[in-house]
Amino acid sequence: MNTNQAKASKKYKKRNRLIFRTIVFAVLLVAVIYALVTNLRQDETAVNAGTQAPDFKLEQINDHNERETVQLSDLNGKGVMLNFWGTWCEPCEDEMPYMEKLYPEYKEKGIEIVAVNLDTTQFVVDRFINKHDLTFPVPYDSTKEVMHAYNIDPLPTTFFINPDGEIEEVVEGGLTLDRIEGHLQQILPEQ
Repeated sequence: MNTNQAKASKKYKKRNRLIFRTIVFAVLLVAVIYALVTNLRQDETAVNAGTQAPDFKLEQINDHNERETVQLSDLNGKGVMLNFWGTWCEPCEDEMPYMEKLYPEYKEKGIEIVAVNLDTTQFVVDRFINKHDLTFPVPYDSTKEVMHAYNIDPLPTTFFINPDGEIEEVVEGGLTLDRIEGHLQQILPEQ
């Protein structure tokens, strides 16, 4: 190999390294920009205390006579305990009897308990509902659209919504009977 060929080969390798480094830098830059935009977008769509609760419409699965739908906006004027849960979640199962115990009394006072289920099949949910004799509405979020609208991560997550449709409190994790009742007291409609 003569000197000209060696120089040309060196130049070729240098150029290829520069191209490779530029491509790697561009990919990293795009990844950083994507991460920043995604985080900003999540902050903009965060569902927190003080924000309006996103409306949704889901089919209720524990009303076997007629498959009714539950639409949050239909509950305007009532306080709403909106609970997201799954049958595999032990804290979810632990709080269900408390919700059922309080439901009749608080329904009369103008509060609705809605427990949005996130399981993969309705069959499992039906068995769970029958086991615990749940009478409050249990809509099924089969597409996970409502879960994403509310940015649900841990289960259970519960939103306490006042009669004006504003979220008063967001609680991640299981609730005791006393804690549920305390939150329900805060969202009672004015009589």
